[in-house]
Amino acid sequence: MNKEYMHIILADDDEDDRLFFTDAFEELKINTKVKTYNDGAELMDYLNSEDSILPEILFLDLNMPKKNGIECLHEIKSNPRFGNIAIAIYSTSSSEEHIEETFVSGANIYIKKPNDFNTLKKVLSDVVTINWQYQTSGLNKDNFLLRM
Repeated sequence: MNKEYMHIILADDDEDDRLFFTDAFEELKINTKVKTYNDGAELMDYLNSEDSILPEILFLDLNMPKKNGIECLHEIKSNPRFGNIAIAIYSTSSSEEHIEETFVSGANIYIKKPNDFNTLKKVLSDVVTINWQYQTSGLNKDNFLLRM
């Protein structure tokens, strides 16, 4: 990556979760630019605009109004323009059904939202420092769910 920063997007309808997410990145010493969106429709409007800066990693909540995370995931995966975006499902749900569906639909990793700020920072640091180019070639369900 030849950029001076990593572009990261979070789509999540929970205002507190968006705030904790951006605060965590501010405390991490990783060069990132973080954008947040309140729902899936807002996210997809941005991604589909001509002048959008595509993220290296997209954190996607599953339960959002207007367009949920699964719908966004399908839309993103069906568009070749978005082929280089690593998608991290970022949800309070740990249901096997959600994990299975997002894995089969092409997400790169599934993260259950941590309950405390320090764990959140550790999770985000781990996800951002993964070399996705190599990680995605060996994707299997065992390493899909990030356990903390």
